[in-house]
Amino acid sequence: MEAATLEFQNATKVYAGTSEPAVDGLSLEVPAGEICVLVGPSGCGKTTAMRMINRMIDMTSGDILLDGVSVTERRPAELRREIGYAIQQVGLFPHMTIAGNVATVPRLLGWDKRRIEARVDELLELVSLDPADRDRYPAQLSGGQRQRVGVARALAVDPPLMLMDEPFGAIDPINRDRLQNEFLRLQQEIRKTVVFVTHDIDEAIKMGDRIAVMQKGGKLAQYSPPADLLSNPANEFVEDFVGADRGLKRLSLDRVRDVDLWQAPLVRDGDEPPSGEYDIDYPLVVDDAGKPLRWLSGSRAEPVIELDDVLRDALSGMLERETQYAPVVDERGTVAGVLSIEIIGHSLAKP
Repeated sequence: MEAATLEFQNATKVYAGTSEPAVDGLSLEVPAGEICVLVGPSGCGKTTAMRMINRMIDMTSGDILLDGVSVTERRPAELRREIGYAIQQVGLFPHMTIAGNVATVPRLLGWDKRRIEARVDELLELVSLDPADRDRYPAQLSGGQRQRVGVARALAVDPPLMLMDEPFGAIDPINRDRLQNEFLRLQQEIRKTVVFVTHDIDEAIKMGDRIAVMQKGGKLAQYSPPADLLSNPANEFVEDFVGADRGLKRLSLDRVRDVDLWQAPLVRDGDEPPSGEYDIDYPLVVDDAGKPLRWLSGSRAEPVIELDDVLRDALSGMLERETQYAPVVDERGTVAGVLSIEIIGHSLAKP
């Protein structure tokens, strides 16, 4: 199925016995194929808003449209089978194999056995799991592997829309970062419309094409692309929630390849360096394949940064090694230029 457009139209939820709405007049549109992140403090209504989409929670008033059709016109069970759903604790059936878990919805829809097996194999490959894992049980997998299975299950019937409720929240920081990167890589292939709930603004900035910041009382404080959110917070609440380091957070939106690198003079290892005066340690000494070895002064050329690294990670590596400049390599490992603290500073100064 192709990705679907999603639209909240003044959607409101008031729980019985309460006077204040959990979600108050939420209106926003998610274009097909984009990731919309709902972010905000605990109790702001972000999970309630997401669950109204597949009618796990029914709206009190307003509407939600999926490809222009109200979700209230669909039977809840039928609607949920066409919307992928991945949650923090994964929710795999412990008595079923990995293949059985991934095949849950296709079986409910009456797919034949051969089609189900082919889809399971396809999805395990898509989420980078070993084919041998199909006959294992959830308890035999790591937390990160179980989360990949959860994503595969959510994609089983190729849904036009995916809902993800803090899907990486229970994973340790290293594997969380890997899973985030893996999902973003996957999204480049599948281009689903995704509603992603998190309380972590850094995760929201990394994952979202658009970010909806919600505040207490279920009100939408701001809805915009990450760059706009960081550059132009709508009000004091958004400014405080994003944090005083929002300038540094902007570095996570750009990759090293997006800035103008300095083209340092190079010299082959063992050759005579070119004549002339050079600033600090230049030239950069490289091997016969053009890979960085050291600076001419003899100091190690570290950290070695890749073109696809985000600027924030590059800056962190440079500060850790107490250096103001570092070689940047392409996918072949050959020198593409030099990144400096000054270049990163110029990037931050751009509007």
